[in-house]
Amino acid sequence: MESNNILDEFRTCTQLQYNGQLILSSQKGHQWTFYYRLGRIVWASGGTHPFRRWRRLMAQYCPQINVDKIQLRQQDVEMSYWDYRLLEILYKKQRIQREQINSIVENTLAELLFDLAQQTNFIAVKCERNQEVILEAPMSFTSADISMKQMQESWNLWTQAGLANVFPDLAPVIRRPEQLQELVSPPVYKNFVTLFNGKLTLRELATKMKQNVLPVSRSLLPYILKGIIELVKVPDLPLVVTQLPNDSISAQPKKVYTPLIACVDDSPQVCKMLEEIITSHGLRFVQIQDAVQALPILIQEKPDLIFLDLIMPVASGYEICTQLRRISAFTNTPVIILTGNDGLLDRVRAKVVGSTDFLTKPVNTDKVMSILRKYLPTKIASPIHSQSRLEAVPKDIA
Repeated sequence: MESNNILDEFRTCTQLQYNGQLILSSQKGHQWTFYYRLGRIVWASGGTHPFRRWRRLMAQYCPQINVDKIQLRQQDVEMSYWDYRLLEILYKKQRIQREQINSIVENTLAELLFDLAQQTNFIAVKCERNQEVILEAPMSFTSADISMKQMQESWNLWTQAGLANVFPDLAPVIRRPEQLQELVSPPVYKNFVTLFNGKLTLRELATKMKQNVLPVSRSLLPYILKGIIELVKVPDLPLVVTQLPNDSISAQPKKVYTPLIACVDDSPQVCKMLEEIITSHGLRFVQIQDAVQALPILIQEKPDLIFLDLIMPVASGYEICTQLRRISAFTNTPVIILTGNDGLLDRVRAKVVGSTDFLTKPVNTDKVMSILRKYLPTKIASPIHSQSRLEAVPKDIA
């Protein structure tokens, strides 16, 4: 069902005293799921960074919990409301209080509703209601009317600050350090370099600085408009998943390593397509659209396989591949050259500089997965689909 007004859809769920999920999808492929109980929103999931969001809110409101020590199985994080389920278990084990849960629920709803407003401008979304998942014993109830009012207020303040096109899930990175040095004092410059390194999103930076994301973003806007700072996409940070052997309860759990795939390509479309293919098969992904930043980021991230565009501004795929092969850490890393030209000369030259294989554009799932299965040592899963019913729960939470 297509809705021309998101607010009407939320009002309808309230009036119907609805129980179940309200799933909203934008034309660009973004999806948000709101869980209702008796016409009130009790949880929400989806968005760009579900794991980063959960990590950040847990660190902010439940600092006594080390989320990376929570022992999880793959099926625990594949259910559509894994984050809510973990809060429920922590509460039952008396590790967190209801007040902490309320804070996490309220902030999760506020962020996802804000993102919904920014991504859709309140109109033209696909709506679906289903009752496959009903949270029977909600830990927190939120008035949809109050949430809608808060969403509109926060969005109005954001747009009035000139931030309509500034997305809080993007990470600031300094692109023109020399120009920045001329504008700020040495102590401020040092802070900028430390904080704005392309690793932390605006929301994460605001939490780190103990500020609201609005003033933090507004303070960076002049530098963004001048091109001194750029906002870049960053991958999500999934929780550590362990594999528990069935034949021995006392055996130590084996950590499952998820390969990281990098794409160095100045085309946002190619990066987006590769990201969708790779992450849907359960692998991690990092994109690098600036060839100048490619080497530092690759050295830092140490991906298991690299897709490398042949023709880019400033530095070509040949040059980057040559430099990579001079670094001992990348001696055996598969480097796959991406090109729109399947000429023999390009293939020969690619081999000379040390590339592992060649992939012609346009990319598609079959070609990409064939490369990954050929060069990655680990078994690659089938595409991941969110499960809608409650499955197994974590055996232990440390």
